[in-house]
Amino acid sequence: MEQVKRMLEFIEKSPSCYQVVENVQKELETAGYVPLMENRKWELSSGGKYYLTRNGSSLIAFSIPEGKGDTDASIPQTEPIGFHMIASHSDSPCFKIKEEPEIKVEEQYVKLNVEKYGGMILSTWLDRPLSLAGRVVAADGEDIVIKNLAVDKDLFVIPNVAIHMSRDMNKGVEYNAQTDMLPLYGGAENEGSFRELIAGAAGVKSEDILGGDLFLYNREKGRIFGANGEFICAPRLDDLECVYASLQAMLRAVPDRYINLMIVFDNEEVGSTTRQGAASTFLQDTLKRICGAVGMAEDGYHRLLAESFMISADNAHAVHPNHPEKADPTNRPYLNGGIVIKYHGSQKYTTDAVSAAIMKKICERAGVPWQTYANRSDIAGGSTLGNLSAAQVPVSTVDIGLPQLAMHSAYETAGAKDVEYMIRAMECFYKE
Repeated sequence: MEQVKRMLEFIEKSPSCYQVVENVQKELETAGYVPLMENRKWELSSGGKYYLTRNGSSLIAFSIPEGKGDTDASIPQTEPIGFHMIASHSDSPCFKIKEEPEIKVEEQYVKLNVEKYGGMILSTWLDRPLSLAGRVVAADGEDIVIKNLAVDKDLFVIPNVAIHMSRDMNKGVEYNAQTDMLPLYGGAENEGSFRELIAGAAGVKSEDILGGDLFLYNREKGRIFGANGEFICAPRLDDLECVYASLQAMLRAVPDRYINLMIVFDNEEVGSTTRQGAASTFLQDTLKRICGAVGMAEDGYHRLLAESFMISADNAHAVHPNHPEKADPTNRPYLNGGIVIKYHGSQKYTTDAVSAAIMKKICERAGVPWQTYANRSDIAGGSTLGNLSAAQVPVSTVDIGLPQLAMHSAYETAGAKDVEYMIRAMECFYKE
């Protein structure tokens, strides 16, 4: 249960993708990981631990086995035989605040203009305490600075329409993102104050702000609940459960003959086709530079890929207690039932017989249970990181996740036991 509490604290401190990466960085540096820059030369050493970021919202950490590489390529070393990689994502469905967002309503209210980020369950954002997090870009003389910010205050609400004014509310409502989902910010006297608010939160002057990537986040804290405390509820379980688990496994494990990598991509919820997404060259660029820095030629890079394996970790749908008919007839994962191996005939998930067998053996060695998931054949499912990443870095990949309910809700539900299961399996993978 201690890991569950720590994970909920991690989620609470990570209201946007920028804070996710910032908090992962802090834990890595505490554990001795050295930051690298993409625009600098890399000098890597045997047994070294490193990380780099892109866009402040994606991160790759890696550790090199002892005696498997050196900055002096003339020193004979035993080469690593491949990469062991775990990928997850830092973003979650939410509302992005538009440029020039203030809207005054009948000289009485100020609301903000927002747009959807990802495939959200819109109704779950209504009548909840909300705030904002993200980053701003500001002028600093002739330069620009990037400042992350997270306002620790109940700032907004998206109010529902009363049942008296919408009598068919309980028969089903189709919400319009432009008219129904705009957050109330303040009274009319607060017009023009939003820019000052974000300037104060970022520690810059309002006149120096040049732009920002700002998002609404749910202020409700994660909770442990159930008759025996067997369930958890929290925002952003998809996919911060997997980010947290892979981080803990990375910190625990010492690599043997494989170079271990923890990968956190951004923009999975909107297709991954950005310079920091799973479809980008971020991972490929990093792997090639690692090989070059440890004295391996391009041929060595391709040899390592042939012996590499990736776990694409993104949460999975559990059987719903009120709607069990929504699940596949035979592949039916449950909360607290263990790691979910995800299959898809059209390869939206990359799992095949070989990668599934490897994942099952990892679970067996770690002593954790596993389950299987497939969509009903008449219901279209989502996609994830594995197949997009494999287009750039073609390695054997399995898609897994932790079972959860209400995926893409502002407040999701999962099993308390499953977090530790995931950490143990990932740690076993990194050590083997």
